[in-house]
Amino acid sequence: MRRSIDELRTFYGEPTGALARRMLARRLDDAWGEANGCDVLGLGYATPWLDAFIGARRVIAAMPGAQGAEQWTAGGRNRTVLIDERRLPFAAGTFDRILLVHALEEADDPKALLTEAVRALAPSGRVILAAAARGGLWARAEATPFGHGRPFTRGQLERLVREVGLEPVAWSQALYVPPWRPLLGLADGLEQVGPKLFPGAAGLIMLEATRQAYARVRPRGLAQTVLAGRPALTPSPAARDHAPASHPMGAARKQP
Repeated sequence: MRRSIDELRTFYGEPTGALARRMLARRLDDAWGEANGCDVLGLGYATPWLDAFIGARRVIAAMPGAQGAEQWTAGGRNRTVLIDERRLPFAAGTFDRILLVHALEEADDPKALLTEAVRALAPSGRVILAAAARGGLWARAEATPFGHGRPFTRGQLERLVREVGLEPVAWSQALYVPPWRPLLGLADGLEQVGPKLFPGAAGLIMLEATRQAYARVRPRGLAQTVLAGRPALTPSPAARDHAPASHPMGAARKQP
């Protein structure tokens, strides 16, 4: 059963939720910036992050019926719609960017939900899945939304996006600090050392996927692959063969 809209709103109004919001916002800014000129869909409970896409042409928040919806305004108008996650009320190819937060973990059928999201994705569009990380302490904390439903590993998310016709291109992790208030002040330091010292402790995993293969751009300095434009998340090699990334989504992980 999904967490209710009231539970989610309450959590993100507390210090622990504010921290989770800030850490994910950093990764999204690395990946999409202000989403200039894009049509953006937030699916699940994405409203805490949608205000950052100030360059977008249009932003919609779609919330599952079992969760409930809250009013969220952009440009003075309500931009929230209550949806059946197996049948989204959008035409094919409507959105350039789709962000899924608190969408997959408690979905009755994650593949069906993601299939619908892909239908609504433009041919050159990009998707970011943000989900509770299996093995992290946040997935065991029932006082947070990350402690409910099914957490994911990177490999599970990669398989899921491939099953619906996408290709994973980048990934990242966040929330290395345990979800305990006395330790929240250590969060920024742990975000810097966590990926090297204890990568399995992250509470949140993010995977970016797309339909489009991009041309490679030779970087200056470090030997890493980048897109012409903003850096994104860490390039994601294929889980099944551990080959190098087939398309160059971004530079090495950007530290906060």
